[in-house]
Amino acid sequence: MSHTWLLRMAWKDSRRSRSKLLLFTLSITIGIAALVAINSFKENLNDEINNQSKSLLGADLEVYSQQPFTEEQMSFIDSLGSTRSLQSRFSSMIYFPQTGGTRLIQVRTLEGDYPYYGEIETLPLSAATDFKTGAFALVDETLMMQYNANIGDPVKIGQLEFQIIGKLQSIPGQNSINTAVAPVVYIPHQYLVQTGLVERGSRVYYSYFFKTDQEIIEEEFDETYETRFEELALRYETVDKRKKNTSIAFNNTTVFLNMSAFIALLLGSIGVAGAVYSYLGEKRRSVAILRCLGLSGRQAFYIYFYQVLTMGLLGSLIGTTIGTGLQLFLPRLVEGLIPFSIQTRFYALVALEGVAIGMIVTVLFSLLPLLSILKISPLNSIRAEFESGGDDQKNLILKSSLFGVITLFLFSFSYLQIQELDQAAIFIGGLFVTFLILWLFSKGLIYLAKTMVSPKWSFLLRHGIANLHRPKNQTGLLIITVGMCTMLISIMYFSRHVLLDQITMAGSEERPNMVLFDIQSHQKPALETLVTDFDLPIIQDVPVVTMRLLEYNGITKKQASQDSTLEIPDWLYNREYRVTFRDSLISSETITKGALHPYQANDSIFISIAEGFAERQEWELGDEIIFNVQGALMKTYIGSFRKIDWRRIQTNFLVLFPSGLLEEAPQFHVLVTKVKDNQQSATFQQAIVRQFPNISIIDLELVLKTIEEVLVKISFVIRFMALISVMTGLLVLINSIMLSKSQRVKDSVLLRTLGAKAKHIIAIITIEYLALGSIASLTGLITAHLLTWVLSVTLFDATYSIDYMSTVYIFIAVIIATLVMGLLNMRPVLREMPLTILRREN
Repeated sequence: MSHTWLLRMAWKDSRRSRSKLLLFTLSITIGIAALVAINSFKENLNDEINNQSKSLLGADLEVYSQQPFTEEQMSFIDSLGSTRSLQSRFSSMIYFPQTGGTRLIQVRTLEGDYPYYGEIETLPLSAATDFKTGAFALVDETLMMQYNANIGDPVKIGQLEFQIIGKLQSIPGQNSINTAVAPVVYIPHQYLVQTGLVERGSRVYYSYFFKTDQEIIEEEFDETYETRFEELALRYETVDKRKKNTSIAFNNTTVFLNMSAFIALLLGSIGVAGAVYSYLGEKRRSVAILRCLGLSGRQAFYIYFYQVLTMGLLGSLIGTTIGTGLQLFLPRLVEGLIPFSIQTRFYALVALEGVAIGMIVTVLFSLLPLLSILKISPLNSIRAEFESGGDDQKNLILKSSLFGVITLFLFSFSYLQIQELDQAAIFIGGLFVTFLILWLFSKGLIYLAKTMVSPKWSFLLRHGIANLHRPKNQTGLLIITVGMCTMLISIMYFSRHVLLDQITMAGSEERPNMVLFDIQSHQKPALETLVTDFDLPIIQDVPVVTMRLLEYNGITKKQASQDSTLEIPDWLYNREYRVTFRDSLISSETITKGALHPYQANDSIFISIAEGFAERQEWELGDEIIFNVQGALMKTYIGSFRKIDWRRIQTNFLVLFPSGLLEEAPQFHVLVTKVKDNQQSATFQQAIVRQFPNISIIDLELVLKTIEEVLVKISFVIRFMALISVMTGLLVLINSIMLSKSQRVKDSVLLRTLGAKAKHIIAIITIEYLALGSIASLTGLITAHLLTWVLSVTLFDATYSIDYMSTVYIFIAVIIATLVMGLLNMRPVLREMPLTILRREN
């Protein structure tokens, strides 16, 4: 018999059943739409990073230091090229004399023609170059709007007054989040010293930006100059490094999106299997009749295989179209979160990949139920419950092989999405462990349903529980599919909680809301008097001493760079450590190992290190560290590790010294306080800027407001992706309930025939589905928490915290959804005569 006839037969057979194939098509459509949208967005993002990489840096090379350049460093810088610009950047306060407003800003001084790629966008256009001709300033446009400032108005930065010559609209490599926290103000470099803002403790970054005649190849440049840069304690960034750093900055978000696509597709795959299983369950009689007419099992298989293949192709094409359209809107969701605009493009390869994966999923996950067609006997046309015999060993080998191919596909796809072999293995392993746990729970529930029923219980309760172990009620399959669906959706929400929890502030109710830093020691008494005059509390007054690490366990920077087996990074020696000294912990700290050791004269010095920092460097208690404290060498030993909650608004430090050692060292101070309202905040900041122009102020209420705006954007993106998974999961749930509809309808009709009323049927179904939903939901949530914990540690590099609210909501929602779907299945039983229902079902 030709395949043309089989295709015509497939078309004719599907005419009365196409609406029932809708769930199958939707499962594929939603999963592929999510996959194509996310992969297209990722391609757009990568293309823009590649296309705008030079504009992100604004030059071919940046050489920078936290100290003014020495003569030796300048000689080396001169050898790198003559086409260069000098920039310094640091945090300070700006004062608007006409309105009395003050605000923390990032001051940038500039000398030269930077940027060489991209441009500083200003209004008027000429202001981008004209500001360097005198005491002029380019002020962030949003900042000017907030303080009602206009071009030509004066502003005071440090001890100097500048005239606003233009509105700063955009600068290379800067996103709206950074400028919202600390808006940028440009002034000419020749006025840096005169501002009086560069004092002890001031964190100033000095940079030279180079434009080179030839493109810098990162590997060759590193090989030629890296050692010299290390010797001179200079740092540098090339276009390639900026490109990599920009990509890394979006790593967690990209990983989450990849995981979202994988979960959406996996849910779609489960939906495909369930929909085909349900559809073919209603076609058993049709297949048996065709077998009676001489059709072979293989030919019957092809008829329904062609139907499934056609609907899979249709769903894949629709999903690819929807996904391509969705990716046009995704850049708007992240607008302001990235330092460049994204131009959306159509990627034919991504579209073809979506269609191909849709077809692979269709074939792989529909084959298991389709194979059952081969075993349908002609006798099924007159005996619905007839089960034909067959080669069980051959069937087992075939199914095992198919399961192996499905596992290989899922692992390969998860690896392509996550790009980490071990994480992909963990995720797939977690899925199979969950499957096994759900299977064991289902078997346990069926066993309990058989053994625990007591004659003393009411009839409705006994019958509802007994339904769990009746033949063909698909209890095991329901628990597995609903549990897997719960687990996958829960992972989405729990991962979202982990990601957002990294950037939310702890202790929000009583947190301080203002931090003053760069306080010089001689200014401290007068500043404390001013704080007292405003009736403000001094929550923290912390001395800060700067130092550098000279040796670790006797290993110098030179020895570490020469011996790569030591795996000690250069930045460990190059960075400037800002430490404090005290003999007690603050509320954000907890000792996890060792103990604080007060300093005893002529005894060893024991310091405390932040736990996370020490773990990354593989430091141990007792390790010896020699610090260069501004010229004085100090040998110390690690005495303890502290776990620090960095989210708390407190002065937290990587390194903590004991009291009695650094009191006389050159230092500056940080003061933390809490103002009552915006009016007091503005008045206090004005007094600080007028009396102490070098002191910088962080208004935490403003920072937190900015963070909340960012969280709203990030949360919306994540919720959007989670919604796709929820929609797909809902389809899976509908499919799962539909699988056992026929048997449950027959049981309920029998009860109706024996005199049961509608309320009795509803009570029995409610008891049964409450048990199913509770077990499946609880198991799915437990495994979701375990898997999210693993992903947090291995993939997101974040601290795991339980999302209690989402756990409760999902638990209740799954139970209610399972119950509602089960009751909706019983509507015909409650509305129609038993004989009518039986005729239709048979």
